[in-house]
Amino acid sequence: MIKFEHVGLRYGVGPEILTDVNFTLEPGTFHFLSGPSGAGKTSLLSLLYLGRKPTRGLMKMFGEDIGQLNRHELKLMRQRIGVVFQDFRLLNHMSAFDNIALPLRIMGQEEKEIRENVEELMEWVGLGEHQHMLPNTLSGGQQQRIAVARAVITRPKLLLADEPTGNLDDEIGLRLMNLFDQLNRMGTTVVIASHNTMLMEKFGQHSKLILDKGQARLEKSEPKSTLKQRIGDMF
Repeated sequence: MIKFEHVGLRYGVGPEILTDVNFTLEPGTFHFLSGPSGAGKTSLLSLLYLGRKPTRGLMKMFGEDIGQLNRHELKLMRQRIGVVFQDFRLLNHMSAFDNIALPLRIMGQEEKEIRENVEELMEWVGLGEHQHMLPNTLSGGQQQRIAVARAVITRPKLLLADEPTGNLDDEIGLRLMNLFDQLNRMGTTVVIASHNTMLMEKFGQHSKLILDKGQARLEKSEPKSTLKQRIGDMF
């Protein structure tokens, strides 16, 4: 699914933010991205969601060398990736419903299917009564749930999330983590940047991708049953 070989990233003529990053993530795996502040987690996520190309090294995703893809090919590949940004990046002139439905409309799904899928997911994340509200009239936690729903509505092949539970209470945060876990069980590769050690311990069957001083190491965990419940097919 994802392969980095001696990948480096710098902004302008400054020092490298990422230095000789090497790792391979297999399809259908789940990883917590962790490390101290300033380690380069946001920069690594920007590479993974194809917001940037590496300064040097080999980066392959879905079997393709990212450095060899043109703008149109990158655009098509991004449609296979769901992203939950830390600053949400919602469209404030569009309702909560329309923000979540946007990826499906870009893909050309029929409006009846869109309504069924979006309404069901909004109910599940606790936003069923807020379909017609604009994002800037909602709380930070509610906006975060819209961002999560928008990222997962297409069942992406790769899901990236930057501190997705940071503005949420423990109950809602755990519910969303269970959603990510279920998507992973259905075949989605998941990478979540988080400082929440309690969350990592609760979902300890997943491995950690640890960044430190611009370099990465992958720590694989032994599978263990930590989930208290399985969620059925949400869509």
